[in-house]
Order: sequence, then structure tokens, then C-alpha cells
Amino acid sequence: MKQKTTLLGMLLIGFSMFAQTNPLITKWLQNTTIMGRHYVSGNSTAIVDATLANVQSVQFNLTTVYVSATGIPAYITGPFQGNPTTGAPTPQNKIFKFSLNPTQNTGTLSATTGGNIGLFKNGVALFDYRDGVAWSSSTNALCGGPGNPACTGGPGTTQAWNRDAIPAEMNGFDCAKAHPANGNYHHHQNPSAFRLDLNVLSPICTTYPSDGLYVIDPAAHSPLLGFAYDSFPIYGAYAYANTNGTGAITRMKSSYQLRVMTTRTNGPAVSTTYPLGYFREDYEYVDHTSSGDASYLDVHNGRICNTPEYPVSLYPNGIYCYFATVDANYNSAYPYVVGPTFYGTVCTSTPGSDCNVVTAIPTGTTTYLANTTFNFNDTKVVIAPNPAQDFIAIQSQMVENDLKVELIDELGKVIKTSQIFQGSTLSVIETDTVYNGLYFIRISNDKESKTFKVIIDK
Repeated sequence: MKQKTTLLGMLLIGFSMFAQTNPLITKWLQNTTIMGRHYVSGNSTAIVDATLANVQSVQFNLTTVYVSATGIPAYITGPFQGNPTTGAPTPQNKIFKFSLNPTQNTGTLSATTGGNIGLFKNGVALFDYRDGVAWSSSTNALCGGPGNPACTGGPGTTQAWNRDAIPAEMNGFDCAKAHPANGNYHHHQNPSAFRLDLNVLSPICTTYPSDGLYVIDPAAHSPLLGFAYDSFPIYGAYAYANTNGTGAITRMKSSYQLRVMTTRTNGPAVSTTYPLGYFREDYEYVDHTSSGDASYLDVHNGRICNTPEYPVSLYPNGIYCYFATVDANYNSAYPYVVGPTFYGTVCTSTPGSDCNVVTAIPTGTTTYLANTTFNFNDTKVVIAPNPAQDFIAIQSQMVENDLKVELIDELGKVIKTSQIFQGSTLSVIETDTVYNGLYFIRISNDKESKTFKVIIDK
């Protein structure tokens, strides 16, 4: 009896340690008090929703993690001015399941599909490149999607030329680079706000600012952003140069490039209306394996590597990671996050269903209780870029109460103020009108504060 008790105790200890170190369990942004917010066109004051933001619970057993989420982020959503067919995001209230033992698919590769193909750590859906519109060779016009006739063969039919959502629906994205489809708010691309790009492609943030999920910092490894449906992790744009977790921080590069062509077989000619990059098939994959540059990603838009969450000490063989690719101006680069095929094994759904979504959590699971208490001594705060030019982004862990953010000069004068709102992780201070020099960022709540040195050098 004593031997059995000891063995059970060892198993429970091992299970607990596993839960505390596995990012698929620990890295979700859990929240049970903070509501989502959205803009209405014509009103730059955000409206507080009656829906909880981010992830509500994380439960797991030895094989599977179950994530319950509304699909509504803590950052402000909307408006979606160039997309008249969709209204405000609506709560999805779904339970997503992920495997704690993801495996490479060594058989026929699984293509990404329309709809959810992953989940960001705040419970917001990831879609692939497509927007459901394609080119019909029989009518020589667009088909599928709102306002167009159905594509030949009906929904899900494979077309020769499938429209890329990023260029086609640019005017319909909010500041956080996302929009809803049938109420399901989702990102097709890198979830960093438009206003933080070096070359800002959308003016939406001017009137309706939002922070997005994270800020690109070219001097630091990207935070973990979420997980694809094959249960492998998703990171942002920058990572270690070497796959073993060493080397300088560098931008991860897509290995897809635009084809050189002026015509499309059974498709529209390349023109200002249908420029190169308007369709997914305008791109081709170029293998950079022989280049020796490990920052070029594979055909799935990822690589096997070590990261801060998957260190070589715990993962000596690394783990497969996807990256949200951008160009040198931080503008989204095809295939954006995952695709056009998955690296790992995914479940098989019937048309119109989602086998990564379950209706109930099985018995025998353990609930992971995240620590959401903000502590200045224990919390890592990222200030980027530093030196700064046009803006300074301040990112912390999710907070349950507003934090005050101040930009202070060397004489102690407060130059600008901002906030990290409850449920958010990010605040941005514009510095385009601030003189060059040494400054300080002070973050405070009602009880304590912390100060960081920054340089503005334009």
C-alpha cells in the first residue's frame, strides 16, 4: 500500500510540474472580471461591452488542454468601415482543445481552411490568408463572398485563384488588424496594431486607436502569441538568429515571393485592380535551406527551434514554431502566420464543423489558475523601441486595474501621459512632437510605481 501511495504521489508531483512549465497550459491570458470594448463608427469613445474579454478558463489532463473563451479581446475592436456586410463582434463562447503532445504530419499535408485555424493567447481566432472570394473562369468575374455569385461547385470548391484577405479587405480591418465574420472576430495576420508599423498602411488608428495583442520589438524575441490547430506555438515577427536559441535577434522571413508574371491562366490579368499579391496563387515558395540563413522559414511558415518558452534545457531537440511574418516595414507578409499547409497533425472536420471545438470538458481534468496579480517587482515590462522615434510602446502582463503611464524629462517634468487599461497589456505614447534626449517612463498604480530609462533619437 505504501509503495502505491508513493507512486501516486510521484505521479501527481510530475503532473503538477508539467502543468507549471508547459506553455500550452500556462500562457493563456485568463480573465473573469474585465469586459471587452468596441468603437461605433463616428464615435471615438469606446463602448464597454457586456462580454468578458480574453480566456475564461484553462483545464487539462495528461493529453489535452481545454481553453474556454468568448473570442472577444481586451483591446478595443472596430469599427469595420470598409466591410459593410459585418456587424460588431459577438461572443463565441467556445471550448477549444489542443494536444499536449503535438506531432509532425509525415503523410499528406493538411491544407489550412477557411475559418478558425488557430487561437491567439487571448482567445481570439486565427484565420488563414483567404476571405472566401475567388475568380471564376466561367464568368470571368469574382465569385463567393458577399455581393458575388456563388463559385461553381458551391461552398468549399477549390478555385484556381483565391483572393488574399490582406490586400482585398484592408479597409475593413480595425486598428488591431482584425475583423469579424458572422460575428467571429479574427486576425488573418500579425496582431500588432497598424499604428505601430514603420510604414502605416491604414489610417483607421488615427480616429479609432487600439493596441493589438503585442508590439514588435526588433531588439527582443517575440512573445508567444498563441497556438495553431495542430497545437504547435505561434510567435511574432522577431526571434533568435539560430535555431538553438542563440545569436542576435532577427526578423523571421517568409520564403514566399511574388511570381514574375503579367497574366494569370484562367484568371484576370495583372492590373491595378488585380495587382500581384491580390490572389494567394500569385506567390511561390522558394527553398532557402542551402542559404545558411536560419531566419528563412519553411513551406508552413515556421521552423524547429528553441525559444524563451521552449528552452534547450527542457526541449533539447527544439519544437516546431510558426511565426507571424512581416516585411522590413512591419507590414504583414504572406503567408502571414500559418500556411498554406500545417506542419503538424490536425483533426479532420466535416464541412461546416470545427473538430478543435468541443461542447463539454471531460471529467478528470485539472484547472490551471493563472496569477493575474500585477506586481512591479515580479512583472517584466517591455519598453520598445528604445531608442524611440515616433512612438514608445509599453507592454506588461495583463492588469486588472488601470495603470498610469507617464513620459518624464530629465528635469522631472511630465511631458505626456497615457494608461494601460484593465484587461490590456499595452500602451503607446506618441513622441513625434517630443525633442530628442533622455527621458523616463514611469508606470504606477495607487500604491507603487516603477521607472524605466528611454532615449528619444529621431
